[in-house]
Amino acid sequence: MLALTACNSSEPRPAWKVFPLQRHQAHDGLAVVNQPDGYGIHLYLETDTTDRAVCKPRWLVDPARLFNGNGSHPFSSGVATRQEFFAAVGRKDVRSALEEQLKALCMAREPQARWLWIEPPRQASDVKPLHLPALEEHHLLTDPGEENARQEALLTNPSQTTDSASRQ
Repeated sequence: MLALTACNSSEPRPAWKVFPLQRHQAHDGLAVVNQPDGYGIHLYLETDTTDRAVCKPRWLVDPARLFNGNGSHPFSSGVATRQEFFAAVGRKDVRSALEEQLKALCMAREPQARWLWIEPPRQASDVKPLHLPALEEHHLLTDPGEENARQEALLTNPSQTTDSASRQ
């Protein structure tokens, strides 16, 4: 009897409730309540359609902190830990919900594309950095120093810019 009592902890266990929680459009977020007080993580769901014929998940491994997950109006704010993300995606029920929501999101965004499920990263070494071509192709970006000089010129002598514009 004493052994059974010792196994029963006084702290409540997390419920691990999983449900869709919209950010901007249907199927673009998933709430995972992983703490007994209704706290958890809000997974932001994104798709990768760089190949227009294929739609697959784009994993964002920095989830938001979920509040009021057991209440009537759950919301998120701030950033939760990656360790919580890895723990959540390690669960089969969470991966099943992710696959369902991401497939629906893909079908909404690219109805003609073929759906391709890619497993989420399960540890930090599996995370691949997101490449943003516009930020990596420096020839496409304006030099901030040159842009500031143009703005200063406009602010200090606005008549020159209107005169040169009227001549063209």
